[in-house]
Amino acid sequence: MVQALSQPYMSLQEFLTWLPETGRYELHDGIVVEMQPTGAHVREASPQEKQVVGLLNRKLNVLIDQENLNYFIPNTVLVQPLGFESSYKPDVLLVDSAALAQEPLWKRESVITLASSVKLLVEVVSTNWPDDYARKFEDYEAMGVPEYWIVDYLGLGGRRYIGNPKQPTITVCRWVDGVYETRLFRQGDTLVSPGFASLRLTTDQIFAAGQ
Repeated sequence: MVQALSQPYMSLQEFLTWLPETGRYELHDGIVVEMQPTGAHVREASPQEKQVVGLLNRKLNVLIDQENLNYFIPNTVLVQPLGFESSYKPDVLLVDSAALAQEPLWKRESVITLASSVKLLVEVVSTNWPDDYARKFEDYEAMGVPEYWIVDYLGLGGRRYIGNPKQPTITVCRWVDGVYETRLFRQGDTLVSPGFASLRLTTDQIFAAGQ
């Protein structure tokens, strides 16, 4: 669930100055929203979502070590496409350490603005699924993020995105010539990552983590 706060329109810099240490907030077209998962998706600080995120972090960190990649997964970071008054806090973000030297806001604000810094970005779907499938999809696409996963382990997304009947689905988006090409993975599938061919991960592992 996304709840808009009674805050006036904010620029990115105003948002970063205001941003509290606790809670999860994003900036959507200049409006501050509080990310509030609700219902069965959340029991005591959303343990199911944390388990899914934890699994993805572990698998990706193993891959980083095995491949000796100069990448890392930051604990707290915002992604802000240049030219947009929106700022998002991804569930998982794999960053190229070497590219951070070109980031204008990284040292001061821990903000990523360039697609060249991002190797993989993941959003785990909750009841605010329209943001992941529409708003963020469009903004990450416009930014040029090379690989974007939408992990809908509860099958909450609209039928136009995950099909009918609705079922748990992972959408892998690959940026090609300015637009995302998408591929859907469902129960029993092995994920195919465009950027990480050696990644060994199945949908069943992810879906089981969210139980």
